[in-house]
Amino acid sequence: MLCTNNLQALRSKRAPIQRHQANIKQMDSTKPPTAHRSPSLDPDAIAKLEQRLKDRPEKNDLVERNILKDDKGIAPSLVAAKEKLQRSQLEDKLDHALQQRPKVEELVKGGILYEDEAPPS
Repeated sequence: MLCTNNLQALRSKRAPIQRHQANIKQMDSTKPPTAHRSPSLDPDAIAKLEQRLKDRPEKNDLVERNILKDDKGIAPSLVAAKEKLQRSQLEDKLDHALQQRPKVEELVKGGILYEDEAPPS
C-alpha cells in the first residue's frame, strides 16, 4: 500500500512537468509559416542601385569637399559642443575685427575713399 501511494505521488508530481513539456512542443509546432516576400524593386532598379552604391564617393572625399565633418578623435557626445564652441569663437573674432575696422572718415583722410564714394553716415 505504501509503495502504491509513493508511486501515485511521483506520478502526480511528474504530471505538471509533462504537461508543460507537451505545451512547449505544441507551441513549437504551431509557429506561423514564414511568409515569402518578393522583391519590391525590379531587377533593373536593383542593378542601378548597386552601381550607384559602388560609384559613391569615399568618406575622405566628402570630408575634403566639406560635405561631411571630420570628427576624428572626438566622442560623439562632444561633437555638438565642439561645433557650438567653434561658432562662438568665430563670432567673437568677427565682432572684434568689426570693432577694429577704420571709420569712413579715416578712410577718406587716408585717401582710400573719395568723399563722393563714402556712404552717408
